[in-house]
Amino acid sequence: MTTLQSRPVTLTTRSDFSFVVRPVDASDEAALAEFFTHVAQEDLRFRFLTGISKVNHAQISAMTDIDHDRTENFLAIAEDGKTIIASAMLATAVDRKRAEVALAIRSDFKKRGVSWTLLEHVAREARARGVATLESIEARNHHEAIELEREMGFTAHPCEGDATLVVLRANLADHAAGEKTGNA
Repeated sequence: MTTLQSRPVTLTTRSDFSFVVRPVDASDEAALAEFFTHVAQEDLRFRFLTGISKVNHAQISAMTDIDHDRTENFLAIAEDGKTIIASAMLATAVDRKRAEVALAIRSDFKKRGVSWTLLEHVAREARARGVATLESIEARNHHEAIELEREMGFTAHPCEGDATLVVLRANLADHAAGEKTGNA
């Protein structure tokens, strides 16, 4: 199976900010590396759940060299058609009933609703792929992401084996994530 969203789609946030979302491809490696230089240090820590100061080549390659079946990396592109403003990785479990999402956004594009709208898009895509449960693993002190996900219907659960993390889970089979109101 290939990605359900094979062509770019324009999304508009509740604050009327528009951007294009499309699946990553191998030619995006340099642009994705550039994108991560504009993500705040704390946000890098939250995205990768480690104290990295720079996203290395192997990490970028893992985000661009994907199968577009069980794994997808959605890129949010600014109106200029080239600036990556956010990245949302979706990785499904072998049984395809559960998937994990990890999102990062450029610091200068925060507070425009991009995170909320991109996460809604990923949830729709996951549901269309047959995913019943969407999860996000967050550092307990990543209050902004936890609040956004809770507003979208995710529920918090302890992360087995690591008290510094929390698993936020949305049941996509029961309801559409993101149907409540909010902006990030």
